Amino acid sequence: MVEPVGGDTADETVNSTLATLNVRPLRDLHLSTVLAPLLLGVVVIGGWQLFVKWFDIDPFVVPAPSAIYDELVTSRSSIWDGMLGTGRNALYGLLIGAVLGILGALLSNASKILDLMALPIVAALSVVPIVALAPVLYTMFGAAVNTARVIVAALAVIIPVYLNTLRGLRQVTPVHRELMEVYAASPVQVARIVTLPTATPYVFTGLRIGSSLAVISALVAEYFGGPVDGLGKAITSAAASSNYPLAWAYVGGSIVLGLAFYVVTLLLEMRVTRHRS
Repeated sequence: MVEPVGGDTADETVNSTLATLNVRPLRDLHLSTVLAPLLLGVVVIGGWQLFVKWFDIDPFVVPAPSAIYDELVTSRSSIWDGMLGTGRNALYGLLIGAVLGILGALLSNASKILDLMALPIVAALSVVPIVALAPVLYTMFGAAVNTARVIVAALAVIIPVYLNTLRGLRQVTPVHRELMEVYAASPVQVARIVTLPTATPYVFTGLRIGSSLAVISALVAEYFGGPVDGLGKAITSAAASSNYPLAWAYVGGSIVLGLAFYVVTLLLEMRVTRHRS
């Protein structure tokens, strides 16, 4: 008969059994990983510039990259301010949506009844045009604050984080659970040694998806009202005044903001996520 062992012995035994889980170091990045997209970007922008010049495309159709760059340099201060405004709302929404999504997944994984109750709610939220709620939220919370934008961003983040986290929590194999039972591991040890390392890659997948959705949702929500402190309002104002290169410059700022959110989340994942080799 196998004698249960506690504490440190259980940790050591399970850790050795799960030795295939390791941290992916940042040094695994190759130079080609960075150079390939940069080279593609240079080719696309160069082709864009030549196309606009050769065919004499009007700026309201698509401005030349050189004109957009000039506006980026001239209006860099206002673009930066817009990025801060939209980025702040997106960050708050990402954090709130991530916490609610992870907590919801933990509860659904722990209780079959809660899981069944959450199904219709998740299905409804996944098909609702979240951005269409912005005008209603502005009416509820007022157009002088950013509350509606934060809520829109949070709602966009909850679903991918919830679904990916729940999937990760259910990936633990029975043999690992049985092993923990044999060694009389506590629930905290089971979560720390088996459940969380298995679910973490899925959580970060949801966060990477949610980070982009948070920026997009916060930006688009700005079109419907609220304070004039974000990229969405700046884009509409520049387009309304027929300053199309400036509007595209603000679009470029929003692209940089979305990439920044995605890259930061990806780097955090690469630093802390453990993968099976």
